[in-house]
Amino acid sequence: MSFKKSIIGTTTALLCAFAFNASAEAIKIKFSHVVAENTPKGQMALKFKELVESRLAGKVEVDVFPNSQLFGDNKVLEAMQLGDVQLAAPSLSKFDKYTKKLQIFDLPFLFSDIQAVDRFQQSAAGEKLLNSMSRKGLHGLGYLHNGMKQLSSSSPLSVPSDVIGKKFRIMTSDVLAAQFEAVEAVPVKKPFSEVFTLLQTKAIDGQENTWSNIYSKKFFEVQDFITESDHGVLDYLVVTSKEFWTSLPDDIRDELKVSIDEAIKYGNSIAIEKAEQDKQKIIDSNRSTIIYLSKEERQEWVNAMQPVWKQFESEIGKDLIDAAIASN
Repeated sequence: MSFKKSIIGTTTALLCAFAFNASAEAIKIKFSHVVAENTPKGQMALKFKELVESRLAGKVEVDVFPNSQLFGDNKVLEAMQLGDVQLAAPSLSKFDKYTKKLQIFDLPFLFSDIQAVDRFQQSAAGEKLLNSMSRKGLHGLGYLHNGMKQLSSSSPLSVPSDVIGKKFRIMTSDVLAAQFEAVEAVPVKKPFSEVFTLLQTKAIDGQENTWSNIYSKKFFEVQDFITESDHGVLDYLVVTSKEFWTSLPDDIRDELKVSIDEAIKYGNSIAIEKAEQDKQKIIDSNRSTIIYLSKEERQEWVNAMQPVWKQFESEIGKDLIDAAIASN
């Protein structure tokens, strides 16, 4: 009897040890992002976690950190290179110091709509851009939509002269700075997490963002006017460190890529729908007045900002810009 107990006890101990080791060896993935969970990016991150923990249970654990809880977009890529975070989805503007090619997505009035953006990103030129930072230790996994950008302000904006001398928060991007300088506005580079307070305290006059971000971060509550300009695109690049990605076992890496692709597809599928829903919620709130541009007014903005394309043509590449134009 004691022998049986000994065998059972030893077996139980081995099973516990095995379970402990399996748990201890689970690959930990920290997914850091800066927006709310009810945005397309927030939903994509949660879908990825759900898929991975279903398909790779016990092998991979995903922790999602929204709302800049872990890192802001200005620090997350450095943290990724140090191994402090494994996945992030910064806006494309944040990769300026790693490659100048991705500046193409900041050019004003380059894409006619989000479908044109999608066609370009899925083209050979768009796919090639995913690996443009390989030598800097970053590996692009896919593009994630948020939507087209609108202009919000404390005063009505219908034509370029309406923004002269006004301060607009922008992401850290030379192209976006040039975009506002082209219409004699003052670009102010500040973190996304500070925008609401800057608007509320009147430290800035306005900002550019998608309907989804304007609604989820409540910018519409502290801005009297929103101009539906569709002047640019705010998309993200789901990215990891090359070192982390190549260190994964082949089967794990393949499954993670499938899950990322599926999660991105899910996120993109709700982005357009959510943009319209959030726009309607802002209208229904009666907190902001929506300004719709006439064809002539919009053309004034295009004429004023389009010279920015030429300004950055040598850094981005004329071939890339032509490919983007062709996507329209």
